[in-house]
Amino acid sequence: MSKKLYIFSILIALSLILAACGGAEYDCEDALGCVSYAEGEPVRLASALVISGANADLGLDSQYGVEIAIAFQETLFGHEIELQAEDDGCSAEGGQAAGQKIVSDPTIVGIVGTSCSGAGVPMSKVVSDAGYAMVSPSNTAPSLTDPAVAWNPGYLRTAHNDEVQGKAMAEFALEVLGVTTAAAIHDGDPYTEGLARVFADSFEEMGGTIVEFTAVNKGDTDMRPALAAVAAAGPPEFIYYPVFTAEGGFLTKQAKEVSGLEDTILAAADGMISESAIEAVGEAGEGMYFSGPDLGFSGDLYDKFIAKYVEDYGSEPISVFHAHAFDATRMLLGCIEQVAVEDGDSIHIGRQALRTCLYATADFEGITGTLTCTEHGDCADPQISVSQLTDGEYVPVWP
Repeated sequence: MSKKLYIFSILIALSLILAACGGAEYDCEDALGCVSYAEGEPVRLASALVISGANADLGLDSQYGVEIAIAFQETLFGHEIELQAEDDGCSAEGGQAAGQKIVSDPTIVGIVGTSCSGAGVPMSKVVSDAGYAMVSPSNTAPSLTDPAVAWNPGYLRTAHNDEVQGKAMAEFALEVLGVTTAAAIHDGDPYTEGLARVFADSFEEMGGTIVEFTAVNKGDTDMRPALAAVAAAGPPEFIYYPVFTAEGGFLTKQAKEVSGLEDTILAAADGMISESAIEAVGEAGEGMYFSGPDLGFSGDLYDKFIAKYVEDYGSEPISVFHAHAFDATRMLLGCIEQVAVEDGDSIHIGRQALRTCLYATADFEGITGTLTCTEHGDCADPQISVSQLTDGEYVPVWP
């Protein structure tokens, strides 16, 4: 009997030693579960941005913003921060694939992505269903934060909503350029169609006339049929085609070849603000207009950001959403800091707690402005500007 008691005492002592050394398992009470990192394990984020192909400048610019935010943060509770970079392909298929790959890894706590709204629609569903949180730096389609259309819990963005951009471009066309007739062209992507529709509706509400609202297909190289239809319907004084680089290049060059459109003012949007887009439009793009986020950022933080960008990547920013990606990453890291539970040298982050913190973001001082999130994830302090392509450079002209 005394031998059994001795063995039992030894077992109790061992269990107490294990508990004292952190052997006891953390009791996660979060509704969506917890991500735990033991001593020495890095906190893991993922990005899903378009980092290859014709639109790579758009995504790489944001990727650099994410990396700089992580470099400025350095660590969380003594844990390194690791980034897994995926390519959203700027397509529904790419977004679906990137989302599925990311959520198959339970060690990833949060996501910055996607670049393109077309990728964001399916990926946000995958991410939401898995209980993760994602913050996009450049999805601007109104549908993504509309619960009646495509919003999913866990999705937020630091980019503006194109309800703002489309209206701003209509105002610029009517009040600054003085045009009264316009056409809009999209390619069926949620971003391009949504922005073109808001522009067209706003233009007419302000007293203008939309002579044609039409579409091309992604991957098309011959845009003449759509452009001929536009010319036959008007021709309009102004054409707005908020598409991406490849299609935008063909539209710009071929518009100059269609009878009736020789003197029509051409305009695009932030999906075509990059060195690649300048090359794609060539000489035909001289003088055309581009709407997008106002990049007139200032302050010590932005100065440090730019210095780091140039130091690490060898150039000034190559597109327009680098600061939005920086702010998205800092929001995510800030909420991880707020909700993480320290357990010795380990930390535990509740997925629902992280979502709740992100949606509660208010008066967050970012490079892009003061960010406050709505219940459906619109967090931007939206400022829109228009630039004109002049001698191979985007020159801000409005406001």
